[in-house]
Amino acid sequence: MTERVSETPHAGEAHTASVNQRLNWLRAGVLGANDGIVSIASLVVGVAGVTTATPALLTAGVAGLVGGAISMALGEYVSVSSQRDSERALIAKETRELHEMPEEEFEELTRLYRDRGLTDATARQVATELTAHNALAAHLEVELHIDQDDLVNPWHAAISSAISFTLGALLPLLAILLPPPEWRVPVTFVAVLVALALTGWVSAHLGGAPKGRASLRLVIGGALALVATWLIGTLLGSTGVV
Repeated sequence: MTERVSETPHAGEAHTASVNQRLNWLRAGVLGANDGIVSIASLVVGVAGVTTATPALLTAGVAGLVGGAISMALGEYVSVSSQRDSERALIAKETRELHEMPEEEFEELTRLYRDRGLTDATARQVATELTAHNALAAHLEVELHIDQDDLVNPWHAAISSAISFTLGALLPLLAILLPPPEWRVPVTFVAVLVALALTGWVSAHLGGAPKGRASLRLVIGGALALVATWLIGTLLGSTGVV
């Protein structure tokens, strides 16, 4: 009975952390795609306010797609690299503390399990068994929620972000280029708003939030961005600035 009590929290928390991490990556992918949709749609619709010529729209769209994807990848790489550096620093600190003051660290681990609702005797038994198995892993998981064998990877984050942004950006780019010139702006508006409603629904579903409200926020925000950039393009085109 004691053995099962000691193993269940550890295994359960590891499974939960793994699931949460996958959901976080999926949410990040959805948000990256959403950024690609809004950014490139706003760009090409703004240009379409001046001209619906295919070369101009293609140049603006591709340039925005490449620049945006690189920017997203670089931002994710820097952000996740900082997070990984922090995790490594915490692991080094915990390793040092376990070496220099093992008794204090054992009492801390016992307290952490006691704070989770275990009796003192059970908490000590759990702490004893986990310390004997892998003291560092036990402290990292319970105290810091870190898995030393599964640290965040900045390259994975950068590549995933670039891919999700690119996939999102392709929708407005194709929507503005494929229809006849007179239909390009209306088709792009419809395609983008439908896509934003879908990404809002998916994001809310993953996060357990109200789906209708999340979709409506994205649709309204996207519509405002498209109208604003189209009006700016039209105004600048009519005044001869561009």
